[in-house]
Amino acid sequence: MVHHIVMWKFKPEVEDAKKPELKKAMAENLKSLVGKVPGLLTVDFVEAPLASSTHDMALVTTLEKAEDVAVYAKHPEHVKVADTYVRPYTTERAALDYEE
Repeated sequence: MVHHIVMWKFKPEVEDAKKPELKKAMAENLKSLVGKVPGLLTVDFVEAPLASSTHDMALVTTLEKAEDVAVYAKHPEHVKVADTYVRPYTTERAALDYEE
C-alpha cells in the first residue's frame, strides 16, 4: 500500500471569506475520484489543520502500489479536478509518497 500526501497554501489573493467554500469544493471533488481512478483506494482531505501547521490544507490518499501514483497524477478525472478546484487557488505544493 502507498500513501500519497499533498499539502498546499492558498494563493495570497484568495479572500479569507472564500476559503471554506473552496476547501469544501476541493474535498468533495477529490474524494469523488475513488472508483474513477484505478488503484486509488481512499481519499481524505484535511480542511482544518492546527494553527501550528505550515500549510492550509492537505490531501491524504492510499493507493494499491507505487506505480498507481503516476496513474493517478495523469488520470483525466484527476487532472480535471485539480485544474478546476485546486490549482487555480493554491501555491506552495508539497508532496510526500511512502510505501508500507
